[in-house]
Amino acid sequence: MRSILRKSKNREDRETTNNSKTENMLRNGASVLKELIASSNGNYNPYRIFSAQELKLATNNYDQKNVITEDWGCILYKGFWQERLISVMRFRESNRDEHGSCINNIVYAAQMSHNHILKLIGCCLETQIPILAFESVEYGNLRDRILSASQPQIEPLLMKHRLKIAMDIAHALAYLHFGFPRPIVYRDFKTAHILLNEENVAKLFDFSLSISIPEGETHITDTVMGTWGYCAPEYQSTGVFNEKSDVYGFGAFLFELLTGQIISDLMKAADNLGCPLEEYFKKFIEDNSFTEIVDRLIIQDILCLRKEQQLHAYAQLMSECLKESPVDRPTMVDVAKKLRQIYCSFIYELDFKKIQALVER
Repeated sequence: MRSILRKSKNREDRETTNNSKTENMLRNGASVLKELIASSNGNYNPYRIFSAQELKLATNNYDQKNVITEDWGCILYKGFWQERLISVMRFRESNRDEHGSCINNIVYAAQMSHNHILKLIGCCLETQIPILAFESVEYGNLRDRILSASQPQIEPLLMKHRLKIAMDIAHALAYLHFGFPRPIVYRDFKTAHILLNEENVAKLFDFSLSISIPEGETHITDTVMGTWGYCAPEYQSTGVFNEKSDVYGFGAFLFELLTGQIISDLMKAADNLGCPLEEYFKKFIEDNSFTEIVDRLIIQDILCLRKEQQLHAYAQLMSECLKESPVDRPTMVDVAKKLRQIYCSFIYELDFKKIQALVER
């Protein structure tokens, strides 16, 4: 009798689980389809539908050892599926907006075709909160890489690396702003949302707060969200934002790359002096103490290679991105072009010096 009751209970549990999966599939599938059609007009990349079991096996039951990076909203894991490496994004259930953030990620990631934006492979819709699968990127985020620069086992990010990362991510943001019928504002740009592989190739990911500007409009007014230090002044004070708000965030990112410090620490230092980030930076230039706030790794690299001109061009661009008025900031296309000029100049002279040294031998 006990055996019969146990089998009956197991059957009921399986039926309950299957019903729950079906309900989740219908609910999540409908949400994704609705938002995709509204956002992309049906123009998006095909993606695979995974089962929860497949992604569980791929990550070894979401083993903590497989964590690539984690944020307040989600965790990214290393995975292995059908003889290929993948990255699996799982959202925290403690975050009350996790379902909307997840759907937003699927909707925008499915539209992306850019070498420096993490490519969506597929998703699992049968869980209460969908789980996403991306191309492989086994290394951590840029924020952690900058902060662990003092660790001897970590390869330092020299100026040429930082310029290349900045240039590539500038192109990715320019693609969001100008590559679609309606500009996409990323809205939560920060170093923690940039992943690196072993060749230091940068990939932008996490579209949790991204939004398209409505047709015929030049800006959006919404609840202020994002990360302190990266949010543009006009967005923080009025809730109004557009593509130029991303440009400000990019300026803050350039500041982090230059100084090797996280933006919250830089903001605290600026607040202590009672000035905006741009004015804080200008004080060091005017006092001829610019090198005091630059990462020592960069200073050593620059002085050794005599690259002060490129460093000052970078600093000037950063200052323009951090302008208090959005009208005074450049577009991301202009930023990408300028960074490309700085990077090419830097690499050309570097290669020229190498050739010259070989000739002199």
